[in-house]
Amino acid sequence: MADPIVPLSVLDLAPVGEGSSPAAALQASLTLAAEAERLGYRRYWVAEHHNMPGIASSSPAVLLAHAAGVTSTIRLGSGGVMLPNHAPLVIAEQFGMLEALHPGRIDLGIGRAPGTDQLTARALRRNARASAVDDFPEQLVELFGYFDGAFPEGHAYRHITATPGLGYRPDVWLLGSSDYSGQAAGMLGLPFSFAHHFAAANTLPAVAAYRAAFRPSEKLGAPYVMLGVSVVCADSDDDARWLAGPGALAFLRLRSGHPGRYPTPEEAAEYRFTPHEREAIKAWTSSHVVGSQERVRQGLTELVERTGADELMVTTLTHGQADRLRSFRLVAEAMRLPAAVADSPTPV
Repeated sequence: MADPIVPLSVLDLAPVGEGSSPAAALQASLTLAAEAERLGYRRYWVAEHHNMPGIASSSPAVLLAHAAGVTSTIRLGSGGVMLPNHAPLVIAEQFGMLEALHPGRIDLGIGRAPGTDQLTARALRRNARASAVDDFPEQLVELFGYFDGAFPEGHAYRHITATPGLGYRPDVWLLGSSDYSGQAAGMLGLPFSFAHHFAAANTLPAVAAYRAAFRPSEKLGAPYVMLGVSVVCADSDDDARWLAGPGALAFLRLRSGHPGRYPTPEEAAEYRFTPHEREAIKAWTSSHVVGSQERVRQGLTELVERTGADELMVTTLTHGQADRLRSFRLVAEAMRLPAAVADSPTPV
């Protein structure tokens, strides 16, 4: 049996489908976390989004605490926490608490985008400034200071002790969709998670910038790249395309400023896309891997070979929970995750 090409992980947005509810979506996420562990995925991460009726993962720390209760070995993390939305002290306390309760299992993936529209970002930050992302470097210094007790001399908050937080630093990652975060992650000696699933045109430049800027740190001796990739896998290419169809309609609604609950395949099939909309969807889905196990294995293998990625983080959006769980299982089998292959009733 061939070894896995690279480790695989899971990125979950807790999708809320039409006819469902946020409560049901969150329960489905806990089921997914347990299944991901059983199948041999390395990490289960949740994303922070706000003011999106179709995404229930607005509070990563809370969801991760519940995911920890239904798992025992898989790493749990944020993909990510949008740091400009929060006081660094709060994030240090939340993720320090998770690390204290579940030592060696917690990842803190940090991003600088709002994860929402500008009005909602203002409501989160209570700040009328045009962009709080300008404070991102200072926020990182403050966050690390709470974890490590190593504030710069004269820092205003150097006498504050984050409890828990100090001495309970999780593994910190920087997330990004451009070379800015790649350079920052490299200079800080942190692992880098790139959003290939929605910024594929920037993947190679951002990864190159990260590797060029990398400086070994106490935590990491060599560059480590994880790519987020959107995947839907089914028994056939046609079945997978059918299940992935609602993503196009959900994307258009979000792009037009009218996000909603995740559509059904039937609703997506009935929608009449304009030529302009089809071009937008084509560009957005160009990096997505959709199809049978054979097609998915080919697509993911090619991505690793082209980018040199050390790990892939799979995100899968379908209307039905059963289809989503099955897709993750088929991907795990196709990519030869040992636990999944051993559990498979048929050779893959």
